[in-house]
This record gives sequence, C-alpha cells and structure tokens, in this order.
Amino acid sequence: MLLRATLLYLSRHPGLRSWAEHSGIARQLSSRFIAGKTLDEALGVCRRIHAQGITATLDNLGENITTLDEAAACRDTCIAGLKAMHAAGIEPNVSLKLTQFGIDLDAVACESNVATLVETAAGIGGFVRIDMEGSAYTERTLALARRIHARYGACGVVIQAYLYRSPHDLASLIQEGIRIRLCKGAYLEPPELAFPEKTDVDRHYIGLAHHLLGATQAHPGYYPAIATHDERAIDRIERFALNNKIPRDAFEFQMLYGIRRDLQQRLVEDGYRLRLYVPFGEAWFPYFMRRLAERPANLLFILRNLV
Repeated sequence: MLLRATLLYLSRHPGLRSWAEHSGIARQLSSRFIAGKTLDEALGVCRRIHAQGITATLDNLGENITTLDEAAACRDTCIAGLKAMHAAGIEPNVSLKLTQFGIDLDAVACESNVATLVETAAGIGGFVRIDMEGSAYTERTLALARRIHARYGACGVVIQAYLYRSPHDLASLIQEGIRIRLCKGAYLEPPELAFPEKTDVDRHYIGLAHHLLGATQAHPGYYPAIATHDERAIDRIERFALNNKIPRDAFEFQMLYGIRRDLQQRLVEDGYRLRLYVPFGEAWFPYFMRRLAERPANLLFILRNLV
C-alpha cells in the first residue's frame, strides 16, 4: 500500500514528470507500456495487434490541460485517430479523459469537444470511451456521458469497482443501454468513498462483472467490457460465462498494451474477444506511474531492465 501511494504521489510531481518526459532512458524503459510519441506510431501498433485478432482503443495521453486550445488539440487528435483507424480497416475506437478535454476550465466547451468527437465516431461506426478519473469527477463524468449518449449513442463510460457507489451506477447505466468498461480503480481514494483493502475490491469486482455478464442476457445486444489483468478474476469470469451459457462474443476482455502478453495470447487463442488500451503521446509519465502502482510485477519488470 505504501509503495502504491508513493508511486501515485510521484506521478503528480511536476519536476520528476518534466525530467522523465525529456529523458531518453526513462522513455526507453516505458516503451513496453507506451505505443509511441505520435499517432502514426500508435496506429502501427493497432495494425500489428489487429493482425493478431486483437482490437484496440487509442488513448492520446494527457490530463489536466491548462488552456482550451490544448483541449481542442486533444479533440482533434482523437478525431484523426478515429478516421485513421477507419481508413485502415480497423474498428475506430478511442478513449479520453474529461480533464484532457477541458472540464476544469469550461464545462460547456468540454462537452462540446466530446460531442464533436462522438458525433464523428457515430458517423463511421466507431466508439468513444469516456474514462473515469478520481472520485471528484465521477458524477460530472456520468452526467455528461448520459447527455452525449442520448444524442449520438456511440459512447460509453468506465465504472471503478473500488467505489462504494458503483453497484448503483452500474445498474442504472445498464438500464439506459450505456456500455460499461469495468475496472478495479487506479486512483488513491479515501476509505469513506472506496474499499481500502484489495480483497474487498477483488470481491466487489467479481460481483459487478457477473452483473454485467448477466445483463447481456437480460438486455440482448448489451456489450460490456471486463478490464483486468488478474488471472484469477478472469478464470472466475470465464467459469461464470460458461455456466450461464453466455457466448464468448457477447462481451470483451480489455487489457493494457504491454501487460500480461501471455494472458492476452491465451484469451485470443481460446476464442474470447480482446481489446488493448493503446496509449501514445508526449504526456506519458502519469499514466506510466499509475501502471507501476497498480501491479508490482510491472515495477519488477522495469527494475530487471535497469539491471
């Protein structure tokens, strides 16, 4: 717990971030988890995994921007990503953070940016996933996603299993037909809002995953995403789907680029749908540090490479 808190604190340290994002050594060490600095590099990764039977969601890294011009640039990069994926014969799919689209600067401008992106996705058969950030953004994120979904469809949200409120949010979003990516949660939250113990988070995650899989039967066409690298959780989800006769194409597993490649390969070989979260861009350091905080094995991988 102390290691995780330390890494999350370091992820927000401006001096360390500035050094890392300009350091060739740091960039080399992070390359396993970051698809590249540019959209073209990320698209190359998308094409490669597409040939392996894996779909992608592009994520242009960056959060807590400081100007609306930066927010508009992020929107335009996401639009370019959608169009490039479509042109390459790859399912157009991107993920975004509302702090990157300007929610802390101008909520109206942020919603306009997201609406423009989702309208573009809807026009080419694509999809936009609105990521969930810290709990201070949960209510605003869900409200915005509901409004945009009502106008265009073609967008979904993320539910974090460690929050106490998540069962209610998950149930209401299913009823509204809004697609959910279920994850455990990567932000440091107070015990008043989130389970502090990993065992409780894991238990909560499995219960919510079962609820999502059940929704594919209660609401035909509903398509959830189960995002985890926890092999024990995946085994339990596979057994639940098998015992309840839920087809393997009724949902998808999601994982992060560069993490648990062995498990990724096994799921594809077993006939499950798999989507990788493919991050790219200059502002990669906070994302990279959260990945280290989430899973100690990632940190061990980096240390082995240093040695």
